[in-house]
Amino acid sequence: VWTHLLIQCVFFIFMPAQRVDVLEELKLGESFSGVLQVRGFHNQSRAFLFQDSWRNVRASAAVAEGLLQKLRGRIEFTLLLTLKQERLNSGVILSIHHSEQRFLELESSAPRNEIRLHYHTQDQRPHTEVFPYRLADDRWHKISVGVSSSHIVLHVDCSRIYERVVDTPAMDIPALSSVWLGQRNAAHGFYKGIMQDVQLVLMPQGHISQCPDLNRTCPTCNDFHGLVQKIMELQDLLAKTSSKLARAEEKMKSLDGCYCEKTCSLDGEVYREGDAWIDGCRNCTCSVSPVPPPIFFEHSMNKVDDPPCPELNCPELEQISLTDRCCKVCRGHDFCAEGSSQICVENSECVNLEAGACCSCKDGFRSLRDDSAYCQDIDECAEGKHYCRENTVCVNTPGSFMCICHTGYIRIDDYSCTEHDECVTGQHDCDENALCFNTVGGHSCSCKPGFVGNGTVCRALCDGLCQNGGSCISPDTCICQQGFTGKRCETDIDECLDGFVECDSRATCVNLPGWYHCECRDGYHDNGMFSANGESCEDIDECEMERHSCANDTVCFNMDGSYDCRCPHGKNCSGDCVHDNKVKHNSQIWVLDSDRCSVCSCQNGLVMCRRMVCDCDNPTADLFCCPECDPRISSQCLHQNGVLTYSSGDSWVENCQQCQCLRGEVDCWPISCPPVQDCEFTAVPEGECCPRCVTNPCQANTISNDITKTCTDEHGISRFSGSTWTKHGTECILCQCKNGHVCCSVDPLCL
Repeated sequence: VWTHLLIQCVFFIFMPAQRVDVLEELKLGESFSGVLQVRGFHNQSRAFLFQDSWRNVRASAAVAEGLLQKLRGRIEFTLLLTLKQERLNSGVILSIHHSEQRFLELESSAPRNEIRLHYHTQDQRPHTEVFPYRLADDRWHKISVGVSSSHIVLHVDCSRIYERVVDTPAMDIPALSSVWLGQRNAAHGFYKGIMQDVQLVLMPQGHISQCPDLNRTCPTCNDFHGLVQKIMELQDLLAKTSSKLARAEEKMKSLDGCYCEKTCSLDGEVYREGDAWIDGCRNCTCSVSPVPPPIFFEHSMNKVDDPPCPELNCPELEQISLTDRCCKVCRGHDFCAEGSSQICVENSECVNLEAGACCSCKDGFRSLRDDSAYCQDIDECAEGKHYCRENTVCVNTPGSFMCICHTGYIRIDDYSCTEHDECVTGQHDCDENALCFNTVGGHSCSCKPGFVGNGTVCRALCDGLCQNGGSCISPDTCICQQGFTGKRCETDIDECLDGFVECDSRATCVNLPGWYHCECRDGYHDNGMFSANGESCEDIDECEMERHSCANDTVCFNMDGSYDCRCPHGKNCSGDCVHDNKVKHNSQIWVLDSDRCSVCSCQNGLVMCRRMVCDCDNPTADLFCCPECDPRISSQCLHQNGVLTYSSGDSWVENCQQCQCLRGEVDCWPISCPPVQDCEFTAVPEGECCPRCVTNPCQANTISNDITKTCTDEHGISRFSGSTWTKHGTECILCQCKNGHVCCSVDPLCL
C-alpha cells in the first residue's frame, strides 16, 4: 500500500501547459510584415529575421491577454530564446508594458555592451537590472533569464554568467497591457537580427530544457530505498516519543495541585526561581535557598557582573553595537558559530545577517514556520517542478528528485531515456565533423565547434569568415589571396611600406587592396608608354601649358616636376608662401591633404590653418566634417514623444534615463545615482531621479530591512520587516511593515 501511494503522489510528467511558445502564439510567419522567415541555428530549424524599422510586431488583444493570464502573479518563470543580433544594434527583444510601466522587458545594447532587464517590484517601483555582456556581435547565442522570487540568473550559451539577488518582480500585470516582440513600441527599440525559440517557461530552472546537457547529480536507487527505510524508522520513533510525552504530561497534571511556586521581587517585578534578566549591562538570576525548618524559604537575588568585553581585532569603524548585547562585535561577525545554528533544526541552515542570524531552508525544502527553523521536503514530482522527460518516472528525494528509466530503456541524460542509442551503435548519418546526440526514437546531429552545417554535412567555419577572397580550409584557419594577410585575411599587405617595390624617381608607390602601382608624382604625367615602375612619367611644363598660378607681376619658370614664379628684375614680389615644398600665393586658400576638415591660407608670406567652419546652408558642405549638417532622415532619431527629432551624436535625458542618438537608433540607459550613506529610509522626490534620505518611513520607497524590528497587525500577529498583507475586512488596502512601522495605503491596481 505504501509503495502504491508513493507512486501515485510523486510520479508526474512535465506538462506542455507550463511552456508558452511566443512565436507560435503570435503566429509570426503569417501576419506581420517587416519580418522574414529564414533558416535557424541548426538542423534547418525555423527562425525570423527582424530588419525593417516600420514593422509592428504586437500581439493582438486576445493573444496578449491569454499570454499574460499565464504569467500574472508568478514569481518563478524563465524566458528562453536563441538569437543572432547585428553589430552596433541596440534593441528590445521582448516587452510587456502598460503605458509607461514596463512589467517585463529584455533589451540588448551594443554601444554600451549591456543586457538590461526592466520590471516592476512588489512595491510598484520601476527597476532596471543591468548585466554587462555583449550580445550584438552577429553570432548565435542561446539566452536564458530565470526569475525565482528575489533571484535572477542569466545563462548565455548554457553557461551561468550572472546570478543576482534583487527586489522581487511583481507580475501583477493589468488588463489591456501590450506584448511586443523585437521592439518597445511602433517607434522605438527596434531589434535587428534573427530570433527563434522564444519561450516562457512558467517554472524556475527552465534553462535545463534549453541546455539538457547541464546534468545534475542525483541519488541512486539504493539511496532512495534507504531513504524510505529511514522514514519508516523515524515514524516509529516519533510514535514512541509521542506516547512517552503523553504519559509525562499526565504526571505533570497530577503535580500541579501541590506545586508551591518560588519567586523573587525587584522594583515591582516578580521573577520565578531560575529566571534570568538583564539590568542594564548586568545579568541577574533569581535563586531560592532552603533554610531549616524545611517549610521556610529564604529568597535572594544575585547580580553577576559580566566579564570585560573581549578585545576586537577589527578597526573601530568596523565595530557595530547590537540591541541584544552589551559588547560590540566586528562587522561580519559569525553569529551562527556562537550557537545560533542550533535553533535551525530540520533541513534548515543558519545564515549570518548584519546584526544576528536567521534560519533558511535548504535547497529543495520549504518552511513549516515563519522562522524557517523547521523545513519540509518539496515534492517536485507531485508539484510538477521537475524535468523528467519521455520514458522516465519521477521519484522524489530529500531536497531534490530523480528520473528513473522505464524497464528496457537506456539513459540519454539525467532526465530522459530511449529504447536505442544510434550514436553508440554507429547507425547514424552524422558528418565526421559532427556530434551525435541520442534522442527518443532517433538521434540528432550538430556540427562540432569550428564547423557549420546541418549536422549531416559540416564544413569548416572561420570566425568572422575569410575576407578579401580568402578560403576557409579548417576551423578558424584561412588561406589568403596574394596581397593580403592576417587571421581572416583582413589586412592588406602594403607593398610600398614593406619595400617590395622600387618606383622611378618621378613616380611614387601607391598601395592598393591586394596590389600596388607606381603613380606619377605631382608635376609629371605618363607619356602614354605605360611602365609598371613609373619610367614612362615625364615632366609637365606648367608654364607652356598655362597650368601655373603665378601672379601677373611674376614670370613662370618651368622646373623638373614643378615650376617657379620669379619676380622680374627690379621688382619686389613678396607675399607668397611655401607649404609642403610648394609655392602658395598670397591670399591663396587650400585644403590640407592630410586632413580634409582643415583649411589653410597664405597671408603675406605666412601660412595660417584652422578647422573648417560648418555652414549647413551650403549644399556642398562636407558631411564627413560636419555630421550635424546631415539632412538624411536615416541619420536622425525620433524622440519618445514622436514629435522631436535628434541628429546623430545628440544626447538627452528622458524619464530618468540618459539617451543618445547613434546612426538613427536611440539607446537609453538608467542614470547613475550616487549611493546614499547611513540612511535607513530613502525616497525619490517627485520630478527627480535619485533617492534622498527621509525621516517618515511610510514615505520611503526603499528601506534596509531589519528583521529584529517587527510589526503587529490588526489581529495581533507579528510581522517581519518588509512583509506585506491586505488589511482585514478590506480588499484594496495594502499594508507593509517598515522596520517596526506599519504603513497602509490603497492599492490603485485593486480599484
